[in-house]
Amino acid sequence: MKKHKIDHYSGIGGQAVLEGVMMRNKDMYAVAVRKPDGDIAVEIDEFHGVAYGSKLLNIPFIRGMFVFIDSLLLGIRVLTYSSSFYEELPQKPSKFDEELDKVSSGHEDSLLMVLTTVASFVLAIALFMVLPYALSELVIGRYIRNASLTAIIEGVLRILIFIIYILIISGMKDIKRLFRYHGAEHKCINCIEKGKPLTPENVKKSSRLHKRCGSSFILFVMFVSIVVFFFIRVESVLFKVLLRVLLIPVISGISYEIIRLAGRSNFILVRIISAPGFWLQRLTTKEPNDAMIEVAIKSVEAVFDWKQFLMDSFGYDVDGGEYNDYEAPVKKQSKREAAIELYERKREETKELTREMQIRERSRKRDEYDD
Repeated sequence: MKKHKIDHYSGIGGQAVLEGVMMRNKDMYAVAVRKPDGDIAVEIDEFHGVAYGSKLLNIPFIRGMFVFIDSLLLGIRVLTYSSSFYEELPQKPSKFDEELDKVSSGHEDSLLMVLTTVASFVLAIALFMVLPYALSELVIGRYIRNASLTAIIEGVLRILIFIIYILIISGMKDIKRLFRYHGAEHKCINCIEKGKPLTPENVKKSSRLHKRCGSSFILFVMFVSIVVFFFIRVESVLFKVLLRVLLIPVISGISYEIIRLAGRSNFILVRIISAPGFWLQRLTTKEPNDAMIEVAIKSVEAVFDWKQFLMDSFGYDVDGGEYNDYEAPVKKQSKREAAIELYERKREETKELTREMQIRERSRKRDEYDD
């Protein structure tokens, strides 16, 4: 039997969180977290994006902007939930905490989350948008007068800064574990999209690299930004910086369509443009242990009926079908297919029987001739 190589799009996606995994299926999401006492907490909730129910979500290149925003909002929500299990012991509030509580009218946690999000967003823009521009335009631009070449150098610097950033944070203990949970998330999705039952053994054997990964998306954003900024030319330094910020939604919309295509197609060109994302995922995903895989499986099962998915996509009944290790499940046959197979088998048996009878008859005639 040949190994199964065709992926079937499941529609689910996920994210690694602190000591856990979030999985999202349409409007439902689940966060499974390994608590300090060793138990697994599973939170199931509904999430509606900023453009929920709008026809804008059906328009290519526009929908990607909202998907990008929704991913940020949901990501912050689930990270906050997972970190709540690992908060430090209560301490006496400082003067800053007391003042913050007054300003927020008792909603200190929400205000802190908003401030942290804004600060992180500003830092990301400064590090991955403004810094590459400053280095390419204000430093390297003194020696290179070609605007097109400078734009390409800016994009290359942006990618290099991002990779260096990943390499630096990957040395942190918590980030290492986050990357291992990231690997567990990918392995679960790959397992079911390859048509295998979601068991720890099958998840272990699955790849930790996936076409629809957020790391690949960020890399697509950086590649697309090179093309976009290559054709947009303004003289003012202020306008150049401002455009790099304002065009982030546009760039993310284009990148979303690319990664969406990559997740649904196995065409040679798609595999080529997906290759750099796979290389990056070797940094942002690591092999999980059994405990991490268990958490990821619980997150999937909370919002996704993978048994029904295997039945619908592969014709494979998990509870009644056959399965041979890492190979494709045996597909259930229709009555017509079974009848054709029976007919072909009987025909081959008849041919074999006819050949045996002919051999016996020739042998009998030779014996009569010899006598």
